[in-house]
Amino acid sequence: MQKVEICGVDTSGLPKLTAKESDELMKRLKAGDKKAREAFIVGNMRLVLSLVKRFRIKNLGADDVFQVGCVGLIKAIDGFDMNVGVKFSTYAVPMIIGEIKRYLRDGNSLRVSRSIRDMAYQVLKARENLESRDEEATIEKIAQELKVAEREVVYALDAISDPISIFEPVYNKSGDTLLLMDQLCDEKNTDEIWTEHVALSEAMGKLGERERKILFLRYFEGKTQTEISEEVGISQAQVSRLEKNAINNIRLNIS
Repeated sequence: MQKVEICGVDTSGLPKLTAKESDELMKRLKAGDKKAREAFIVGNMRLVLSLVKRFRIKNLGADDVFQVGCVGLIKAIDGFDMNVGVKFSTYAVPMIIGEIKRYLRDGNSLRVSRSIRDMAYQVLKARENLESRDEEATIEKIAQELKVAEREVVYALDAISDPISIFEPVYNKSGDTLLLMDQLCDEKNTDEIWTEHVALSEAMGKLGERERKILFLRYFEGKTQTEISEEVGISQAQVSRLEKNAINNIRLNIS
């Protein structure tokens, strides 16, 4: 296995417990053996790691989520009853997942409703099921799997996605780094819009000083015609007429 360290633990070196070893350690720890308890916890960290991977947590948050998963593991150990007749992993998995979900839900800086988060986890589970069948987990297929609208799938995934910086590197080769911002287009500064701004500026320059002031107060400062009339010293009717004339002249000059 490739070496991956989480919380200072080399996950490739985590031990594997056989069913017999697991049962023996469980009996001993329930009898109060602290060393057996520690060995059992370490021996089940692979289970926690496999569950953490389901959530596809970014590397920056993997340590925290792994620790939360271990808390769920310890709670499962304390609450497990050997007389019930089920495997420990069967009992522990939902408790570990529940602990991780609570952490992700309560610790997110963006408050998202419980129903949306529940939908998001269903989406993640559906995606996992599709991938396990070697199918491409598209939005359409996930929606069909859950029998919901595609927009609900998209909305749920967006709700639990962490915001990233536009300066986040998305490609790096031979020292040439491509940032996310390099992949974004600026729809507000296209050649057509720039040309329109130049034409508008030229048309504004052909207006009289009072007409330019009225348009500036009206459309840049958001003042009403009554407020402008008091500032300029003319009637509201005159402001209205000058505004309309100025706009008509601009349209004629641009066209």
